[in-house]
Amino acid sequence: MTSTATASGAVRSTIPARLDRLAWSPFHTRLVLALGVAWVLDGLEITIASSVGAVLGQADTLAMSATAVGAVATVYLVGQVFGALFFGRLADRLGRRNLFMVTLAVYLGGSGLTALTLGHGTGAVVYLLLTRFVAGAGIGGEYAAINSAIDEMIPAPYRGRIDIGVNGTYWAGAILGTLGALFFLHTLPPALGWRLGFLLGPVLAVVVLYVRRNLPESPRWLLMHGRAAEAERVIALVEAQSHQSGRALRPVDDSDAIEIRPVRGGYRTLLRVLFVDHWRRSVLGASLMITQSFLYNAIFFTYVLVLTRFYGVSADNAPLYLIGFALGNLLGPLTIGRLFDTVGRKPMISGTYILSGVLLAVTAYLFDQGVLTAATQTIAWCVIFFFASAGASAAYLTVSEIFPLEVRAQAIAVFFAIAQCFGAIGPVLYGHLIGAGTNPSRLFVGYLIGGAVMVAGGIVEIVFGVRAERRPLESVALPLSAVAGKAPRRAGDIATGFSS
Repeated sequence: MTSTATASGAVRSTIPARLDRLAWSPFHTRLVLALGVAWVLDGLEITIASSVGAVLGQADTLAMSATAVGAVATVYLVGQVFGALFFGRLADRLGRRNLFMVTLAVYLGGSGLTALTLGHGTGAVVYLLLTRFVAGAGIGGEYAAINSAIDEMIPAPYRGRIDIGVNGTYWAGAILGTLGALFFLHTLPPALGWRLGFLLGPVLAVVVLYVRRNLPESPRWLLMHGRAAEAERVIALVEAQSHQSGRALRPVDDSDAIEIRPVRGGYRTLLRVLFVDHWRRSVLGASLMITQSFLYNAIFFTYVLVLTRFYGVSADNAPLYLIGFALGNLLGPLTIGRLFDTVGRKPMISGTYILSGVLLAVTAYLFDQGVLTAATQTIAWCVIFFFASAGASAAYLTVSEIFPLEVRAQAIAVFFAIAQCFGAIGPVLYGHLIGAGTNPSRLFVGYLIGGAVMVAGGIVEIVFGVRAERRPLESVALPLSAVAGKAPRRAGDIATGFSS
């Protein structure tokens, strides 16, 4: 069935059902590779910026003060918040494809210009901070536009594992950034090494920008914005690639259709959706995003202090421990992500949050008793964040699939911004608790707080969680454009002819 106009002027279409019943094809692989690199870039950028901080303060580079060096990371995070909110709004109005091209170009320009910082003094510092803000804005916009595009174009049986896996690749970027920093800062003159480090991301972005140019707009977005003919052309091309993979597609009949009459989703609509129509889901999304952000920022941004002040690890060797820590974070989403589609969202999200919180409390006790070494502390973090990383990635999945399509990117942006603001508390608090590294009991209390925060997030998931696994997005959150009583019949699991 193709999209057809009804007597009332609405459009009846099976495009969402046709997207969800597709077999995996090279199109989906290309989509994931081209869009998923956003998280790799973010992990790379933050790691590079953290690694070059000491270098930027040297007289033969920019001679920046400690305060100015610290501001580099802060300005990047502020840029992310701004970019998510600004570009998220545009992604809902102008389309996913338009924005994921623009946001990558903004990041490329901002990070590339960072490497061109010249001179010393206030002018150079202001220029550097401005470019970091621009780079952060590009990455923040990527989060909103790309999570929306992936959720809307990946078949429902795969949506959870793909979204979680993609979000988890942040840690692949952290590993790449660590290795790049070790190479550039230890084998090249400092004035050249830090600049080449900041060029790693833009080089990768240029390649990805070339790949993205052939990706289509989300057919779901086109349909909900009254562009049914374009949506039909896109879905026909995607279906053709699935047919070429040699797997038969489940027939789609009229009962799978949705009837829509396009509506605009402005700020007033967003506020109504978040705080009236779906306030329980807003509590859920905010809780999951805030708790994971607090824990991650607290541990990630202070791990070097813990290693150097409590375990006597040299600053030069500390990045090597990060590689192990990042590897644990990367493996979690990639190995157990599929369980969020098979076992289900609620048990897996609540389970990973609560388990990671409990494990952190156990590790905190061992730390306080002085039985851990730098190596065993890192191993403990790897185990904890193997589970926490999968849960944290699922938080992004949750906020991107439980709100209507017309405000999806804006909803992602709002909860991302909230999480970043609360997450900024973690490094300050834990840095204070670490102090000179002479009183582990203070940090023990901090770890208990972090564990309790994650457990609280898991409990909120148990109470308010949404069973979205293997379900069409339209049955998880009915589009604002859907005509009353004309939603698709298929609201349960997607029937597929391929393994999960």
